Amino acid sequence: MSNSPFQRGQLNRIRLHVLPTQRFKTFSISLYAGLPLTEETVTSVALVPFILRRGTASTPETIAFRERLDDLYGAGFGFDVYKRGDAQIVQFRMDVINDKFVSSNQPLLAASLKLLGEVLTEPTLENGNLRAKYVEAEKETLRKRLEAIINDKIRYAAERCLEVMCEDEPYRLHPLGKLEDIDGITPASITAAYRDWLSKAAFDLYVVGDTSLEEVKALVAESFHHNAGEAADYSLPVVSKPVGEVRNVIERMDVTQGKLNLGLRINTAYGDDDYPAALMYNGILGGYPHSKLFLNVREKASLAYYAASRLDGHKGICTIQSGIEFANYEKATTIIQEQLESMRSGSYTELEMNQTKAMIANHLRELQDSANEMIGFDFNAILSKRERSAQQLLEQVQAVTAEQIAAIAKKTELDTIYFLRDRKEG
Repeated sequence: MSNSPFQRGQLNRIRLHVLPTQRFKTFSISLYAGLPLTEETVTSVALVPFILRRGTASTPETIAFRERLDDLYGAGFGFDVYKRGDAQIVQFRMDVINDKFVSSNQPLLAASLKLLGEVLTEPTLENGNLRAKYVEAEKETLRKRLEAIINDKIRYAAERCLEVMCEDEPYRLHPLGKLEDIDGITPASITAAYRDWLSKAAFDLYVVGDTSLEEVKALVAESFHHNAGEAADYSLPVVSKPVGEVRNVIERMDVTQGKLNLGLRINTAYGDDDYPAALMYNGILGGYPHSKLFLNVREKASLAYYAASRLDGHKGICTIQSGIEFANYEKATTIIQEQLESMRSGSYTELEMNQTKAMIANHLRELQDSANEMIGFDFNAILSKRERSAQQLLEQVQAVTAEQIAAIAKKTELDTIYFLRDRKEG
């Protein structure tokens, strides 16, 4: 992986990625732990980090755990659970100031990695299981998170469209799991799930700051009491899937605005040579305020309150989201499909091409100003097994031609049309 500014190493089952730099006054630490998305484990795996953040063996009370962060000059500590391709990934993040800039009585990178190591490998236990009151409290937190998705109809429609579209693929699962699984989780069952996760997940630890690979390796050896063994890896998801007939699903709920979502298979993934053209395809179609969906569906035809597209480059899926009046379903569906047809014809204005290239270039340049964004970008290479620096991707995007975008458009297939509407007939 020669194009990356990160230095790579490995310690037991943890792959290490270190970017020595004096550009930032902080150390940014990210630990990714990924497993394949499966029906049986998705909810338990999602719940694990919620419980782990409550305390560790040496600081079992949540208040004491928070005080430890305060002692690290208010270090930030957080986590996310999301999916990339067919993997469910837990990401722990820490940001701590470099001790050079404060009068600390302890090396702050060492103290932060020690804390993270404890969170991961030495949680608060009672009677050999994760602490029951933490398990119960965090089951409620997870339940509320999942209910919030149902209450947010824009997010709900986006998730349902993917569920319908990928009904026989792991990708249909939401990374936070399933509401119906939560009640059945016990301290014993979640502890077994946690141990299983710890023994099987792919672990990637990133550190950006004024340090070295050698120093991080030594600190991880001290702090992560992790089983020896080979690092697990990510398998690439199935991206090309022939579409038979377009699926049409209409769902009825108490909503005041229709949510029209379309799922497209672009048959291109992050690791493919034509991925830069896929970025341009999504940008011109609906990624930005100057794109076709925004201008033609929302502005000119006044058919939608919002209309945009999103690309998941790891799964090769592009989704279109729009909010419309119930009566405009046919019209909006037709005009959106006209935009897809227009993409296939290869007729993009010079303005569309230039503006889209400029927007993507701005985004790729901004990545360099944030340690966490640089980490996230580099992690794409681990997931896709395709190394590309931000600078290389920027150059590849600048070189994309109209013909290359049209080639993406021609192999893009509409898979699913999902419409969420009110309960009235008609």
